[in-house]
Amino acid sequence: MSLLTLLAISRDPIAQKFSFELKEAALQYGASLHTEGEQSFNGTYYSERWVSNQLLDTQQREHLRLITNKYSADLCFLKPDLNTNPIRVLAMDMDSTLINIECIDEIADFTGKKAAVAQITEATMRGEIKDFKESLRRRVALLEGVPADTLEAVYRERLRPNPGAAELLAGAHERGIFTLLVSGGFTFFTEKLRQQFDLKRTQANTLEIIDNRLTGKVLGDIVDGFAKAFYLDEVCSNLGCTKVNSMTMGDGANDLIMMTGSGISVAYRAKPVVKEKADAAFDYVGLDAALLLIA
Repeated sequence: MSLLTLLAISRDPIAQKFSFELKEAALQYGASLHTEGEQSFNGTYYSERWVSNQLLDTQQREHLRLITNKYSADLCFLKPDLNTNPIRVLAMDMDSTLINIECIDEIADFTGKKAAVAQITEATMRGEIKDFKESLRRRVALLEGVPADTLEAVYRERLRPNPGAAELLAGAHERGIFTLLVSGGFTFFTEKLRQQFDLKRTQANTLEIIDNRLTGKVLGDIVDGFAKAFYLDEVCSNLGCTKVNSMTMGDGANDLIMMTGSGISVAYRAKPVVKEKADAAFDYVGLDAALLLIA
């Protein structure tokens, strides 16, 4: 009986030696891996699947991922009931997940305060600062007096979608999947991305601007980890499904509440605390590799 499916994804052909090494390592835990089908290639990525006769704990999964990473590949652990719970919602974080930057750090860079802001950002993403709302308020306060047109400069000069972003979102829309961007970042950027990628819904924080300058304050309720999970649940409810019918993607600790309990959780070039809890951890492949998880 299959209790778990393992899926390796790589930009290069997957070596037979890797398969042997993976199976030998699993045997150390008493797990038997059986190859499922042939190695496949979708034009961008090579992938190979194995089924396991038992579940694997966090330490065992991380060991197998370390082996996989030696071959410049990523390893995913998929639930056996995935096919009975089709994915209907794709919920994504923005900063360092959908896009290549932390927007608040880059805004601060225009004022010479990037180091101070980035230090708080990093500690928050690692989970060392537990209160995201307080973390955001402290960082935004450092932006007081910044010209509002700095936001446009950051978007134009520094913000880039991460590899595979356009392909992932186009593929999701082709499959009729509802796309939700939930961010602890700012509405200025989520709105630009909504228009660029035809995202169905976006939620983020609004910076207060008076006399064309940032005041160092955020308007309204702050979108933190709990809010991200709330918006995902709300979308699922409106669609008549549950969180099990969602695929979630993030990179920082404040994404974990949203990711926990989803049908598939994907950590994209993420902090260790996120990778160890996610079903899939992408360090070598692009965002569009997530489409292989729902093939």
